[in-house]
Amino acid sequence: MINTSSTVWSSFKAELQQHPELVLQFQYAPGKWVNANYHITEIKQAPIVSVDCGGVMNAWTEIILQLWEPTEQEAGRAMQVKKALSIINLVESKLPLNPNGIVKIEFGNSVFDTRQMFPGEFKIDGENLILDLTPDATQCKAINRGGSCGTTETGEECCAPAQPEKTKVKLVNLAVGQNSCSPESGCC
Repeated sequence: MINTSSTVWSSFKAELQQHPELVLQFQYAPGKWVNANYHITEIKQAPIVSVDCGGVMNAWTEIILQLWEPTEQEAGRAMQVKKALSIINLVESKLPLNPNGIVKIEFGNSVFDTRQMFPGEFKIDGENLILDLTPDATQCKAINRGGSCGTTETGEECCAPAQPEKTKVKLVNLAVGQNSCSPESGCC
């Protein structure tokens, strides 16, 4: 996981706790909003263990808050932050969430493919606490280790595990200077 602007669970929750009376709104793209009648359907904790293309092991935890838009509009139903916090408290009473877990918001609807996004900036606009969501992206972890992604000038893969250096064997004729038989000497 290589997102340098990610939010950890403890910071995300602390931001919510500062604004319990506001209405929690999510913007998933410029000018595109999760319908105000959304539900928080589940909160998942996903421990991730991976080995990247360079053979390096990586581990982190993600806390994924899933949003769902009902197909039928529910008039007057917008979730206050305190309702979201009550769902969080219920989840944490059964599943202790890693305070250092990276937060992702999972959302999709009929016009937006389901994906996991990072919470961006929290903004207060009147009675609303607005959370802008930013897309996740794939990236080669070798880049963060000073490598590059692709093939080097010598044709080696940048991310491939280092090949052990082959030792060159030097052949030495131990019979030089002694009475020995060589193929063309006629002694054999």
